[in-house]
Amino acid sequence: MEAESPPPEVRKIIHVDMDAFFASVEQRDAPELRGKPVAVGGSSMRGVVAAASYEARKFGVRSAMPSVTAKRLCPDLIFVKHRFDVYKSVSRQIRDIFESYTPLVEPLSLDEAYLDVTENLKGIASATEIAREIKDRIKAETGLTASAGVSYNKFLAKLASDYRKPDGLYVIRPEAGPGFVEELKIGRFHGIGPKTAEKFNKLGIFTGADLKRQDAAFLQKHFGRAGLYYHSIARGIDHRSVKPHRERKSVGSETTFFVDIGEHDALAEAVKPQAESVWRHCERVGLTGRTVTLKIKYADFQIITRSKSGGNVADYAELERISLQLVAELMPLPKSVRLVGVTLSNLAPTAAVEAAPQLSLAI
Repeated sequence: MEAESPPPEVRKIIHVDMDAFFASVEQRDAPELRGKPVAVGGSSMRGVVAAASYEARKFGVRSAMPSVTAKRLCPDLIFVKHRFDVYKSVSRQIRDIFESYTPLVEPLSLDEAYLDVTENLKGIASATEIAREIKDRIKAETGLTASAGVSYNKFLAKLASDYRKPDGLYVIRPEAGPGFVEELKIGRFHGIGPKTAEKFNKLGIFTGADLKRQDAAFLQKHFGRAGLYYHSIARGIDHRSVKPHRERKSVGSETTFFVDIGEHDALAEAVKPQAESVWRHCERVGLTGRTVTLKIKYADFQIITRSKSGGNVADYAELERISLQLVAELMPLPKSVRLVGVTLSNLAPTAAVEAAPQLSLAI
């Protein structure tokens, strides 16, 4: 079999990430909110913050935080109702800017995307110049700021975009990539969450330099297939290409309990925030789905799933209703539960997205 050609050694990748996107749109459109701590969504005691302005973040307020916690951290926090139609409209403007430079745009959500500008529609040799132009155009056309990272692969470009936020532009050149990674705390690596970082720490791996000292066999032993990926990025290597038509097959959320649950009411209450998290993400990126799946892990680690399919789930209330129906059908529980999750699959763009086909890439 003929060997597959290796990827080009040097590509020009930009990661653009809007600064506190939802909150910044609200501050743009309501001058009285500018310079004040603002949270989008989460105004009820049981609500969850969807986004926070930088003024709010100084107090520790962040997305996915319960509103009651956010208010305790920042008593002067101003809650505003989300306006997803407006956010989608602004996202379309930004997408048009990206696509005027390259067709190789891989959206991660409404407010961030990768661009491969190795070859670009304007014939600009410098990726840094393109990133600067994009930032300037976003500011001029939407009144919002974005941060951009420029590097030779996706992993480093995303790290770079976060390095000088807000309104930042940072470049990691090929000769600087490995050294940049070595100095990073392991928890700063994109894709390594708190639990995985804790596992690394228990193995004596706290920085990129520590990670680089491990061989591939050791990392595979402890992290499975992901071990090879960690082995590569520790050396500043990431051959993933920018994929403009990446499709997501499902959206899910789950939680593990500190104490196992055995009663219907307790399990039903635990399911609701998982359904809310799933719907919040789907609403943010313009998706709906036809199949709702309930995942249960019992105390003995047995995993079961129950699903229900039908027409497209219309709103959060319907997703919650179906999720709770699936819980009810499991009663009485044969044993206590240690984890519960909700997933929405058979995804499709919402009507709003179908009315604007270019937004269907925002997954």
